[in-house]
Amino acid sequence: MTKHQNWGKSVVVGGSYAGLVTARVLADFFDEVVVLERDPVDEDTGSHPGAPQGYHAHAMLAKGGEVLEKLFPGLREELRAAGAPVFDYGEGIDFLLPAGTAPRTRTGVEIQTFTRDELERRLRRRVLALPQVTLLPGTSCTGLVRDGQGRVSGLTYRRSEDEGEGGGRSAGRTIELAADLVVDASGRSSALEGWLGKLGVTVPEQRTVKAKVTYTSMNFDRPEEGHPDFFVAYQMLFAPRVARAGVLLAVEGGRWTCSLFGFQDQPPTDDAGYLEFAHGLDNPHLAEQLARRTVQEPTYRYTNVDNRWRPYHLVKDWPDRLVAVGDAVCVFNPVYGQGLTVAAMEADLLHRMLGRRRAAGRGLDGAARDFQRRVGRMLLAPWTLSTNSDLMWNPSQQPAGARFAHWYNTRLFRVAVKDAAVWSRFVQVVNMTASPVVLFHPVVAAKVLAAAFMSSGGGR
Repeated sequence: MTKHQNWGKSVVVGGSYAGLVTARVLADFFDEVVVLERDPVDEDTGSHPGAPQGYHAHAMLAKGGEVLEKLFPGLREELRAAGAPVFDYGEGIDFLLPAGTAPRTRTGVEIQTFTRDELERRLRRRVLALPQVTLLPGTSCTGLVRDGQGRVSGLTYRRSEDEGEGGGRSAGRTIELAADLVVDASGRSSALEGWLGKLGVTVPEQRTVKAKVTYTSMNFDRPEEGHPDFFVAYQMLFAPRVARAGVLLAVEGGRWTCSLFGFQDQPPTDDAGYLEFAHGLDNPHLAEQLARRTVQEPTYRYTNVDNRWRPYHLVKDWPDRLVAVGDAVCVFNPVYGQGLTVAAMEADLLHRMLGRRRAAGRGLDGAARDFQRRVGRMLLAPWTLSTNSDLMWNPSQQPAGARFAHWYNTRLFRVAVKDAAVWSRFVQVVNMTASPVVLFHPVVAAKVLAAAFMSSGGGR
């Protein structure tokens, strides 16, 4: 390929959030981008029908917001015009930590809150408006195609309109689609591991850390008059003492989104039980706003929140011209709000890698394996954050690293509620704009160790 010339065709399996942001990236490098989507979606579809967690509170961390704004310029203002607020994380969130309420102070970390439904609808409209992108809804991918050099050269699929009577498939309706690059963005139900097995490629065992957390969520009206002095009210889960928690987010359309969480304790879906559960939280703001509601949308429950990582970065014979992104690779417990941001970061990584290859006049061979390895390194920090916390609910499965992290965080929170500078560092790490290393800076570590000394009685 000559310098700055586009490649031919790429195919994305999955048209939900990760598939959309990846298709947007590919449109900068391929003449044609085909999105295969199992469900009957179009440009007016909001949250993906196959994403049950789409009804629940979503957090786009600051890093994810930065990436989306780069890929979709003006998106933030577009969402703001619809009523999705933009605010400083420290000033706009009433955050109840296990040690008390976090400082309400400026952190320099700006975030925006909205529903998954609104975000995905606006992304889908923008992506489908790109001349390079073609959507094939009602399409199920059935496997991969390999060429004589062992590279993935396309895939096979079926259209739902080709199903025979009684739900059976019509014979001979499998279609082969050639591609220069195939991307699996089909989410947690991805069949990629099975497709690789048929090609003789073995994937190491999936890593799983169970969360045992249930979410129950609803949207309801947010009054224009008497609006509180926060856009988010939050009480975090924290093993083993805080087993009930919740979050309240101001979202577009003059509404609140409320999600209640329970570890081995399912928040009710009936109105009276839902409000009673909220009243039992130590952050009173959730129950206060719930009690004021006059209009509400349906209540949804979600229980499938386990952390799962398919370690594709460890596959030694990973096929060329194939990459996997988003939940097809790694699923996080959504209580930490990392999934949307990680998928955006993966798309940004792909953009940078393809950009360098095109500028150097290089082809695609070798890019896929390199990408998956880089994704593996990228996932390590958010995976560790999520799973270390979830492991602390199970006394029989607590590796030394998780126990130390829990010990350190417990004392870090005691410092953060009194020290705005430490709180700001924590906010940066949570929003993935800074490495977790900043929480172990000598200045912070000294304060944490001093807090541990005082709590042990050494300060008497």
